[in-house]
Amino acid sequence: MKGVLLVNLGSPESPTAKDVKPYLDEFLMDRFVIDVPFLLRALLVRGIILQTRPKKSAAAYAKIWWEEGSPLVVISKRMQKKVQQLVDLPTALSMRYGTMTILKGLQELHDKGVNEVLLFPLYPQHAMASTTTIVVLAEELRAKHFPEMKFTIVPAFYNKESYIKALGNSIKKQLEGYEYDHLLFSYHGIPKRHIRKTDITKSHCKIDGSCCNTPSLAHEFCYRHQCYETTKQVVKYLGIPEEKYSQSFQSRLAGDKWLTPYTDVEINKMPEKGINRLAVVTPAFVSDCLETLEEIAMEANHEFKVHGGEEFRAIPCMNDGDEWCATVADWIKDWEKKD
Repeated sequence: MKGVLLVNLGSPESPTAKDVKPYLDEFLMDRFVIDVPFLLRALLVRGIILQTRPKKSAAAYAKIWWEEGSPLVVISKRMQKKVQQLVDLPTALSMRYGTMTILKGLQELHDKGVNEVLLFPLYPQHAMASTTTIVVLAEELRAKHFPEMKFTIVPAFYNKESYIKALGNSIKKQLEGYEYDHLLFSYHGIPKRHIRKTDITKSHCKIDGSCCNTPSLAHEFCYRHQCYETTKQVVKYLGIPEEKYSQSFQSRLAGDKWLTPYTDVEINKMPEKGINRLAVVTPAFVSDCLETLEEIAMEANHEFKVHGGEEFRAIPCMNDGDEWCATVADWIKDWEKKD
């Protein structure tokens, strides 16, 4: 029997330092997130970051927390419910971090008689710190607890026509009636070394401005290439002229070389370039979360205006939008038909 496991990032149980600390510990101690030897990672995370970060992060979560709970979790549940109504296969939801574990999701499917799972990381672009960590953990859990299960992994869908259409239509709807000067595509940042580590050719990814435009097998797992490709295809679909959009990367950590240009730096320079009405979309996420609701819709909005900008529009993610849910359901139905 076939079934589906949708997997998103996860969230603390509450916007308090007490609950944020174990969540951050699980997240930052993941070897695919901070990819240094265990002892160094433990020293960095538990000896330095977790001494101050939980309180600061809890304050940020508190700003965006909904009455029903974490926006990311609430939205993901709504999406899963809509998708389930559109397909015949059992469809469960898990989070990579936090209490809605992948083990619980697999157990839920197992209890319904599922032995063939479509493992669906809810990330359009492939990255070590998102897709890889989900797949590796799911495989470990399968081998240990459900050896009879078979997985089919949903690959990055950054350039899938129906995804581009759903994303493009979602952006178009949010921009109706807003005469923007500029549209910024802001993707979550990752360290440059992650790009090189996922280069299956071991030689293509130079991050020099040209490698992402040169055809290569490396692009199957190259986050940077896939981000630029998503942007390219969306602006083509929407007919946005070259001078009216750009791309950047947000959420970097200090001490490492991360993908550039940086979102905050780019946004703060825009008013002096005559960009007074800005729209920002975050296509690395399918569900709104801390990085979209607090970092962009609140902080970036504030900084843009401090630097002289006039109007700022943070474009919501696709969330549980009907077209996006129908698109996911169609992909599930296509898989269901396969032998």
